[in-house]
Amino acid sequence: MNDDNRPMNAPDGTPLPHGANEPSAAGSPDSHVPAHRQAEPIPDPGLPAHTWRPTDVDPKAEKRAERQVAAMFVAAMISAVLFVVAYFTLEVGDNWDTFAGMGASTVALGVTLGVSLLLIGIAIIHLARKLMADVEIIEMRHPAASPAEDREATVQALNDGLDEAGIGRRPLVRNTMIGAVGVLGLPAVVLLRDLAPGDALDVDKLAHTIWEPGMRLVRDVVGTPILASEIEMGDLINAAPEAMFPTEENGYPELHGAEEQAEKAKGAIIIVRMNPDDIIPAKGREKWTVDGIICYSKICTHVGCPISLYERTTHHVLCPCHQSTFDLADHAKVVFGPAARPLPQLPIAVDDEGYLVAQSDFTEPIGASFWEREKL
Repeated sequence: MNDDNRPMNAPDGTPLPHGANEPSAAGSPDSHVPAHRQAEPIPDPGLPAHTWRPTDVDPKAEKRAERQVAAMFVAAMISAVLFVVAYFTLEVGDNWDTFAGMGASTVALGVTLGVSLLLIGIAIIHLARKLMADVEIIEMRHPAASPAEDREATVQALNDGLDEAGIGRRPLVRNTMIGAVGVLGLPAVVLLRDLAPGDALDVDKLAHTIWEPGMRLVRDVVGTPILASEIEMGDLINAAPEAMFPTEENGYPELHGAEEQAEKAKGAIIIVRMNPDDIIPAKGREKWTVDGIICYSKICTHVGCPISLYERTTHHVLCPCHQSTFDLADHAKVVFGPAARPLPQLPIAVDDEGYLVAQSDFTEPIGASFWEREKL
C-alpha cells in the first residue's frame, strides 16, 4: 500500500489487491494474485482496466463477507435440524388447516427444507461473488485430443483455481459449508422412513398382497369381472383384485389412504391369452393357467415400474423404464435388460360362472428386489 492507503498498481497499470505489494504476497496463502502468470500468446485485445472489488482491497470488507457466508451456512444447518424436529413432532393429518388450508406438518417440512437449500445456495453465490478470485480468464481453442502436457496443465490450472478460491485459507467458510451440506443429509435419511408400507417398518408386508383364493380378477379402473370366454387370442388386459372395488355384493372391506394405494400397487396384474401349446410352464405351475390365459404381476422386478408394452408375436412384455424384457410364454423369464428375476405369476382358475379367479396369493414377493427378500 502507498502512504495514502491506496492500492499499488501492477506492471500493466492494474491496481493490486491489499497485501499484494509485498515481495512474498504473490502466490502466498493470503494473496488473491495467482502464483504463476504466463505470457499472453497474442497482443492485449484491449480489455478495460480491471476494477477490484471492495473485498479485494479492504480487509475489513473481506472479513465481513466471510462472516456473512459462514452465518448463512450455520443458519442452513439449523433449518435442516428443524426439519428433522418437525418430522417427528408434527403428525400428518393434525392441524390440517394451519396455513392456507395446509397442515402444520406440510408447512413446517416445506419451509425448513426450502430455507436450508436456499441459504446454502445464497451462501455459495455470495462466496463466489465476494471472496473467490476475480480475474479475467481466456481459454484458447485446441484440438479435441489434448496432448499429455495440456492435460498436466489442466490439472495444474484446477489446483490453482482451488487455491484461488481461498477455501483452504478460510477455515471458517470451509468448515461451515461442509457442515451445512452434511447436515442437509439428515432430512434425506429421515425421509427414507416414508418408503416403508403403512406406518410400520415391516418388510413382511412386502411378501403378501391382497389376493386370496377365489378373489375375482377385474378390469383396472372400471372394476368389472373378466369372463375367460371374452378374452381374445393375443389380448393383454390390465387388471386388479376385486377387493380394490368393494361393494355390498362382494363384501370386501373398503380401504383408504396409504393402505389402499399400497395394496393397489402390489396387486396390479396383466392377463394375456396365447396358444396353450406356446406356454412353457415352470416346475409346479402346470395348472396355473386357464386355456392359454396366463397372469403375471404388472410390477417390474428391476425397480418396480409398471409394465404393459406387449409384443404379441414373441409374447414379450417390455418395461418402459429401463427396457427389461420378459418372455410371458416361458414363465416370464428375463430375456433382456437389467431385471434379475422373472415376473411373479398369479395362479388362476375359473369359478362356476366362468369368471377368472385367483387360486391363491402370489407365492413370492412382487416388485423390485430387496435385501430381506430371501428371508420372507
